[in-house]
Amino acid sequence: MHAEVISIGDELTSGQRLDTNTQWLSERLGELGIHTLYHSTVGDDLAANVRVFREAIDRSDIIVCTGGLGPTADDLTRQAIAETIEVDLVLDDSALAHIRALFARRKREMPERNTIQAMFPAGSLAIPNPHGTAPGIDLTCDRDGRTGSRLFALPGVPAEMREMWEQTVGPALQKMAGSARVIRHQRIKCFGVGESDLEQMLPDVIARGRQPSVGITVHKATITLRITAKAESEVACFESMEPTIATIRDCLGSLIFGEHDDELQHAVIDLLKSRSERLATIEWGSGGLLAEWLSDVDHESHVYRGGIVVRDAEALAATLRGTAHNHDGAGDVSAIHDMAGHVRNRFAADYGLALGAFPSSDTVDREAGELHFALATPANVLTKTVPFTGHPDILKERAVKQALNFLRITLLQQT
Repeated sequence: MHAEVISIGDELTSGQRLDTNTQWLSERLGELGIHTLYHSTVGDDLAANVRVFREAIDRSDIIVCTGGLGPTADDLTRQAIAETIEVDLVLDDSALAHIRALFARRKREMPERNTIQAMFPAGSLAIPNPHGTAPGIDLTCDRDGRTGSRLFALPGVPAEMREMWEQTVGPALQKMAGSARVIRHQRIKCFGVGESDLEQMLPDVIARGRQPSVGITVHKATITLRITAKAESEVACFESMEPTIATIRDCLGSLIFGEHDDELQHAVIDLLKSRSERLATIEWGSGGLLAEWLSDVDHESHVYRGGIVVRDAEALAATLRGTAHNHDGAGDVSAIHDMAGHVRNRFAADYGLALGAFPSSDTVDREAGELHFALATPANVLTKTVPFTGHPDILKERAVKQALNFLRITLLQQT
């Protein structure tokens, strides 16, 4: 049994609004062991809606659609469904009474136009909407020689849609699935090599058709390995993943920094917290992004003492006034060295982490160049220079991640 999620509305197809309903519904379907094969998005056009519903009924056992159940002229879902299966819309008196009661509680007279929200394709059932005027539609659509396709139409308002799922749609699908197997995911986060290099380190793990399956995605230089298992229970899913996860950890070692929603700043803060050590930062070229990420994770300032952000050579010179070197800018490795030591002393921290931009650049906005890092420790100052070639849109994030990873690996080597 597989599913399709359909999102309806010009605001989605025009890009004016992000479709979060599809993601949420696909996750809930997966938890029930129902694999989502298709995502469809269609605008407020009746003929286009009918075509999408016809295709969905033909190819999918379960259809969940959101949007288009309002009272206005561009809300076409109920009419599109009725035309698709060639039936009339009929009035549901109990649904109409519920809508009228909602308006009465709000001390408003119901506009006659809202009556359309109590109209349903013949043969369908109403899905109660406790806090909204748009009931959903539950309908089984016949398919020649095959089991019918079950269609659920829900409003596009996320809060209403989720409540209706939890109270009605989810339980109905759970009953349909019976003892069907559930699907669970585990995500492992990595940093430090490219996608193709990492894949070569796991030649058999990412093979197609393997169970559990392992997918690989990259977002702003962070690699995520997504392990997916299907079994009769949640416990069985995670048990079946364990050998694969162990293989991944053995192959990748310190390239792995976390799981699920972890980012490098979480890994760094957790490491420092476990060692009862504190950190300060100074950065040029990243606009304070390093300080922002660390501050967001260490809410109570147990680990992160604070940071300095410089924008140009004059600010750098003022910050480092009195140090032993004359500096030419962030491209001067001695400047990065002194930056790390300076911020460590100024904030009385155990570590001072410095990030420098490209030579002679006040902003990290070039497609190629070098990044410089330094880490002042209780014993010495470590420096590192790395080349960068890539799209400028990810340069800041990648530079900050490299600085955090430099610190993370250093801490791991000290344990």
